[in-house]
Amino acid sequence: MAVKIFNVAVNSHAYKSGIKKGDTLLAINSNEIVDVLDYRFYQVNRNLILDIEDENRQIRSVEIKKGEYEEIGLEFETYLMDKQHSCRNKCIFCFIDQLPKGMRKSLYFKDDDSRLSFLFGNYITLTNITEHEIERIIKMHISPINVSVHTTNPELRCKMMNNRFAGESLNCLQRFADAGITLNCQIVSCPGINDGDELVRTMTDLEQLGVEMTAIVPVGLTRYRDGLYPLVPYTKETAEQTLDIIEKFGDKCKEKYGRRMFFAGDEFYILAERKIPEPEYYEDFSALEDGVGMIAYLTDDVKWALDELEYDESLNHTVTVACGTGVYSFMKDIMRMINEKFPNITIHTRSIENRFFGGVINVSGLVTGGDLISQLKDKELGSKLIIPSSMLRFENDLFLDDVSTNDVERELNIPLAAVNNNGKQLVQAIISQ
Repeated sequence: MAVKIFNVAVNSHAYKSGIKKGDTLLAINSNEIVDVLDYRFYQVNRNLILDIEDENRQIRSVEIKKGEYEEIGLEFETYLMDKQHSCRNKCIFCFIDQLPKGMRKSLYFKDDDSRLSFLFGNYITLTNITEHEIERIIKMHISPINVSVHTTNPELRCKMMNNRFAGESLNCLQRFADAGITLNCQIVSCPGINDGDELVRTMTDLEQLGVEMTAIVPVGLTRYRDGLYPLVPYTKETAEQTLDIIEKFGDKCKEKYGRRMFFAGDEFYILAERKIPEPEYYEDFSALEDGVGMIAYLTDDVKWALDELEYDESLNHTVTVACGTGVYSFMKDIMRMINEKFPNITIHTRSIENRFFGGVINVSGLVTGGDLISQLKDKELGSKLIIPSSMLRFENDLFLDDVSTNDVERELNIPLAAVNNNGKQLVQAIISQ
């Protein structure tokens, strides 16, 4: 394997060593370079010997001396220096399979790439990982690795993931654990399939592996499930039962190891109509991206942000905060806290029903621009509409239905402010005029 050099930064070590755009990087210190993980790992040393092949297929060695962790200066066509690896499974609960036709192409791509696990925190199934990748992870001791486990019952995992190798791939967990690789795991819990006794079995197996954290989230079902496996959503009763199992198991781990290890997603508490635990319950909030502890984190963060501010009676304006139906009551409580500090600001909290995906989907991150427009069109909104940034793609310009932020601003005739799950950002967005 080899990687084509797309560009060389001017005045960089590579530039000064005569490496040019169009050359090919073969190896660093005799270690073959296949992709970004190899490149990042082997370029940190102070003394490097790069094997370079030019466009005439002539190979030469280039010696570079630099500071530790200092960049060489090579640039590649893609961030991964390779194609993104796609998922080979057809999981019975896959959300992407439940998307309607006609959405932007990128939304239908299922990634299952170990490199993205380390670089961006993506979860992988281990069904798409090669022996080379396994050995490389162990050799480089890259941690943590994030794994979508769902169940440790091999036969059930094959069924849930529609992959006859899904059970075998669980052996990787033990290899990584034996090598001291930190494991973060995820379980998408489906009523009557991998919850109940099967969930207890999975958590028991993961506890014995010494996993760092496991997030258990309820399956999300849209209205676009024609021809797919017949799953049912969680009810208040079944959510309570599953929550009891997770909390009881977590309590035992807390007693034995001093850490909880297993956490239920916020949506379980919403479905069960239970109070969200205090911030201390979530320890270091390591599963925020999985929707675990987000409400507790934001509530606590807003309190800290408000404590640092002084009352300002000149603040006298109206804003609207929009969110999914699931967190509406919690957002109302947060807005009430802000109003106690700044009583002259009028805050309208609006819950947006997810008509695009169906009423069962209630999280803010899946609210579409079309639903925002249709449900807020004739409402009093004030001078600004505030939404969580999770409603938008990474570039913060498009909703899932390809409605743009400009479209929303134009249709509702109001500026739009997208904020992260950050108390200070939220408070500033509300009080700023």
